[in-house]
Amino acid sequence: MFRSIRIDAVLVQAVIAGALSFAHLHDLAEAAGQTGWKAWAYPVSVDLLLVAVWRRLRTDRSGLAWLWFLVALVASLGANIATAGLLDLDHVPAWLRILVAGWPALAFLGGTLLAHGPADPAPVSDHAPAPMVDRPGQAEQAPEIPTPEPVPALPHASDPAVPPALIDHARKVATEHRARTGTDIDTATLRARLGVPEDLAGAIVARLA
Repeated sequence: MFRSIRIDAVLVQAVIAGALSFAHLHDLAEAAGQTGWKAWAYPVSVDLLLVAVWRRLRTDRSGLAWLWFLVALVASLGANIATAGLLDLDHVPAWLRILVAGWPALAFLGGTLLAHGPADPAPVSDHAPAPMVDRPGQAEQAPEIPTPEPVPALPHASDPAVPPALIDHARKVATEHRARTGTDIDTATLRARLGVPEDLAGAIVARLA
C-alpha cells in the first residue's frame, strides 16, 4: 500500500525560495569570475553556513553565533538583491569580485568556529535541590532508644517451698525469742526450735526479715 502524499504549503514555499536563492548566488558568483563548478559551489557554501548557524542558535545565543548568522544572511540576501537589476552583472565592480573570491576562506572560518567553538553553559534548573548548610549551635539529634523495662526477679531455684502455716508458727517463735532475748532469732535457733532442715530454716528466716 502506498502512503498518501500530503503537500505542505510551507515546504513548497521553502523549496521555491531555496531554489531561487541558490540560482541568484550562482549567477552572482559566475558574474564575479567564478565559472564552472565553482559557481555552483558558492550557493552550497552559503546555505550550509546558514544551516550550521541555525543549529548553533538553537542551543547557543552568544554573540559569535549571531555574528555568523548576519554574515550568512547578508551573503544570501545581498546576492538576491544584486541580481534584481540593481547591479550590472556584465560589469561587476572590483570590490564585489574580491568579496566573492574571499568567501570560501570566510565560510570555512565561520564553520570551524561554529563547530568547535565553546557553547554557553546550560542554565541551572530552578528545581535543583538546595545545598545543605550547617548552622552553628545546631547539633544532630541522636535517635531516642527506649529504655528496657526491668525484668521481675525470679525466685531462686534452690529455695524450698515454705507452707504458710509453718511461716505463721515460725513468726510466733521469732516474736517470743525477740521478747525474751531482745534480739532477732537466727537460723540455727529457729532450726532447733522448729526441727526443720537447715535450708528450710534459712528460707523461713528470709521470709521473716
